Amino acid sequence: MTGEVRVHEGASGGVTIADGLNPTGLSGETLAAVRAAGLDAHEVARVVRAALDEDFRYGPDVTSAATVAGRTVTAEVVAREAGVLAGVPVALAVLDAIAGYLGEFDGSPSATGTALMADGARVTAGDAVLRVSGAAVAVLGAERTMLNFLTHLSGIATATRAWADVLVGTGAAVRDTRKTTPGLRALQKYAVRCGGGRNHRMGLGDAVLIKDNHVAAAGGVAAAIRAVRSAAPDGLDVEVECDSVDQVREALAAGARFLLLDNMPAGSLREAVTVARAYAGVRLEASGQLSLANAREVALTGVDYLSVGSLTHSARVLDLGLDFVR
Repeated sequence: MTGEVRVHEGASGGVTIADGLNPTGLSGETLAAVRAAGLDAHEVARVVRAALDEDFRYGPDVTSAATVAGRTVTAEVVAREAGVLAGVPVALAVLDAIAGYLGEFDGSPSATGTALMADGARVTAGDAVLRVSGAAVAVLGAERTMLNFLTHLSGIATATRAWADVLVGTGAAVRDTRKTTPGLRALQKYAVRCGGGRNHRMGLGDAVLIKDNHVAAAGGVAAAIRAVRSAAPDGLDVEVECDSVDQVREALAAGARFLLLDNMPAGSLREAVTVARAYAGVRLEASGQLSLANAREVALTGVDYLSVGSLTHSARVLDLGLDFVR
């Protein structure tokens, strides 16, 4: 296969775009929304298919087949509480994919969606964020998968926005970590961006983070920095974890210019910042023992980032529901 892009008619009559090896199955409108969000269309399609495969693994939706087959409906995804929206392009991808799971129904029933609010928007209880129309079996077949993505990603965006709001005016930003749900990292980090946060590295190969175990194995901070610089490709960020001001001095003397200050109290953070600012171009990230209650105090020590794993590993979902429009 050459991997050339082909445009063809999808089951619902919309245009879909595929490349020979990895067809996305996304409509042109959804593909545009996914790309505008900075997401990889093939990654979104893969995650969506995996989620729908779980729901349809044991057969068709018997309940909907018995009660709503042949009907068309319009429904809206409505916020039950205030928060920040994230995941609308993924919900649209679910609607694009659902027809492929309903082959047992005549006429290839499908559903389409229209975004009523954009990702990153603040929502209040009662706001409709997405309108869905089409065959009832398709709308109900997609409902839970759509909501799983929307509530989870919106929960991450909402949690991130709370941190970003606390940090306004400090000059510091909140960043995520690699503490993500397997298979969902790209989407979870996208949700962090929707909430006003910054992304740390996406994987192990797009940036270097020298942590305590690397330091121990190498025989010291300076030795670890030398080893990494001799092996890492040019252009990669090299960040060094330090848990004391002495380690900060050692790392700076060895040429490090990006430091992760781990589990340091505010006084030690201020001292580390003073030491580091004597060197040009140094970036500093605080990590460990962080909460919304102490975030502003930590930021005002002069660090550039606050590293918060709970954005992705502990954020509760935002309550959203699907309501038929009568």
